[in-house]
Amino acid sequence: MSEQKKKSEFSKYPTQDKAILITGYILLGLFCIAIILPMIYIILASFIDPVTLQNKGLTFDFSKWTLTAYERVMSNSQIWVGFKNALIYSILFTIISGVITLLAAYPMSRPDFKGKGFFNVIFIITMFFGGGLIPTYLLISNLGMLNTIWAILIPGAFSVWNMIIARTYYQGIPRDLQEASEIDGADEMVYFFQILLPVCTPIIATISMWNFVGMWNSYFDAMIYLNDAAKQPLQLVLRSILIQNQPEPGMVSDMQSTAARAQLAELLKYATIIISSLPLMIMYPFFQKYFDNGIMAGAIKG
Repeated sequence: MSEQKKKSEFSKYPTQDKAILITGYILLGLFCIAIILPMIYIILASFIDPVTLQNKGLTFDFSKWTLTAYERVMSNSQIWVGFKNALIYSILFTIISGVITLLAAYPMSRPDFKGKGFFNVIFIITMFFGGGLIPTYLLISNLGMLNTIWAILIPGAFSVWNMIIARTYYQGIPRDLQEASEIDGADEMVYFFQILLPVCTPIIATISMWNFVGMWNSYFDAMIYLNDAAKQPLQLVLRSILIQNQPEPGMVSDMQSTAARAQLAELLKYATIIISSLPLMIMYPFFQKYFDNGIMAGAIKG
């Protein structure tokens, strides 16, 4: 019955609308294929012997499969340190950035907030212009945050884009909710923390997911500001593993050894992609139901 209903509804559309829908479905299907096929290739390639992969490509002959790449990566003790650091950094950054963003978005969503236009201009400017790497490094150094966790967490804690999304979501909350809370004697703090935030779960989950994924995948700031190997996150550790196994330019003394290192580096590349992406793939389904509601409501309201 449901399939017949869908067909009957589709048949009611004008020819032009049918053509647009079919074109959209085709483009969406091609887009999904463009994402799924590389993922399948990376997963399979991480298990295949590098010689076989280089000469024959993907194969389902399990005698040619190997766990060498995963054994090589997982046997490195530094990778567990990096995993722990990345998890700590991502959780702390998600909390700090979320609190700052949600608190900043609230006054910007209020029509009676004086100076709203001025602060809005200041925030927008920072989206297009930055101080640059050297001035930022000097600032971090002068603040005494080099080689500390704060050099990773503080500089990017406030996201103007996330603030705009949260502000727009706040503006979609009925004004009657605050008026009812004021009648009951609730002040601004009570309204924000006990009434407003509980109904903003979709946007909070969406911002939290963005922050976690962004910090988890980040390695550049850690590479610039952290000198201690014990403080390096997972992405930087995986980068070091790949670099260590890359053949050096000009290595011609032992061509067989050079070729073996190149093949191992190629195999390690796929394994590191899987290892670094696995926590995100596990986490994403739990946020999916909030993600769609949060991003769509924050994008179209207001």
